[in-house]
Amino acid sequence: MMMQDNTKSQPITVEQVWAAYQEVRRHGKAAGVDELTLKDYALVRSKELYKVWNRMRSGSYFPPPVRRKEIPKGDGKMRKLGIPTVSDRVAQTVVKTYLEPLLEPHFHPYSFGYRPGRNAQQALQQATGQCYQKAWVLDLDIEGFFDNLDHGLLMRALQRHTTEKWVLMYVERWLKAPIEGTDGKLEYPTRGSPQGGVVSPVLSNLYLHYAFDQWMKLHHSTVMFERYADDIVVHCQSKVEAERLLEEIRERLQGCGLRLHPEKTKIVYCKTSFRKEKHDTVSFDFLGIRFKPKKAKSTRTGEYFTSYGPAGIGKKSIKKIVETIKSKQLHRKMGSGVTDLARELADHIRGWVNYFGRIHMSYLRGVMQYLNNRLVSWARKRHKRFKGSLLKARQWLRTVCTDYPMLFLHWRYGFIP
Repeated sequence: MMMQDNTKSQPITVEQVWAAYQEVRRHGKAAGVDELTLKDYALVRSKELYKVWNRMRSGSYFPPPVRRKEIPKGDGKMRKLGIPTVSDRVAQTVVKTYLEPLLEPHFHPYSFGYRPGRNAQQALQQATGQCYQKAWVLDLDIEGFFDNLDHGLLMRALQRHTTEKWVLMYVERWLKAPIEGTDGKLEYPTRGSPQGGVVSPVLSNLYLHYAFDQWMKLHHSTVMFERYADDIVVHCQSKVEAERLLEEIRERLQGCGLRLHPEKTKIVYCKTSFRKEKHDTVSFDFLGIRFKPKKAKSTRTGEYFTSYGPAGIGKKSIKKIVETIKSKQLHRKMGSGVTDLARELADHIRGWVNYFGRIHMSYLRGVMQYLNNRLVSWARKRHKRFKGSLLKARQWLRTVCTDYPMLFLHWRYGFIP
């Protein structure tokens, strides 16, 4: 039953709402069902923020429908996102700001996703070290995680950490908020938490803290793992241990209303020159990075051997980057100059460099060469003198790169045309 506490004033201040709005402004997203963008919202913010504060304070705030947006996944399927309105993102941020410091001390040290002071690079670094020490990996894929959170279990988990009625009341309302589909019809969820909501990451972390992290701590305290949201890698000493643990985890998650994907979940052998067992699967992707056997050189003897660890960008991530570049349709932008293209691509390139380049800049070589090739194709179509000569178009772009090396961010790191 949904909690009701509309008769008493809730301890929510104007300062909390204003701070939440400032936080939302730093993470701009698409408009919700009211079609108000952050820019539009800024014109009426005093009125709208007052309504958020007044209704949250009185207990009469009810979230509007969440707008469904579908984006393609790497496997050809669509990922369903839920886009709240700006006002609802502000309200959710108020609760998230309260919950985060309350829950953070209880979360597991092997949980890295959506937590202050933790990031994907730390998870990848730990995974690399563990693959060096242990020969077997469980690559776990939870099917439709955000769509299948059990509301009752989640609320029970939350009640372990707070008795604040206003927090419990609003979280429950967000879980039950209607979703407006692409056809305009409303759906009323009985499970799940919209992927895209401000409060969803902290709630999903809480759910998996009890469904997985805490269970591992109680029953398999010596087993190392990395969890980033619902992306989980577990390290085992032997194939027998991996097979046994996989069945236990599968049963545990089923008891929490979750299901491991039967095809994407797999046991992986971290094959090296010094590991002699045989197994069909020797690679896996974690947080966009492909882990697999790779050639290495001994610093002591100078001899080459097979090591194991991060070896490049994962196939899904490569596909996503290529599709992003294709979506810009550079070859059709005959009216744009090279500086216009640089401006349009800047945020995307910066994101790829900041993430993949921080792990190893060489991982970007292939996709950045693909981008350069698209720029050459654009040059051939825009400038008639290059129409019949790929070489001349490439030489021209290389001259631009030499004269203006800071124009495209990837040029600065040596990925020249």
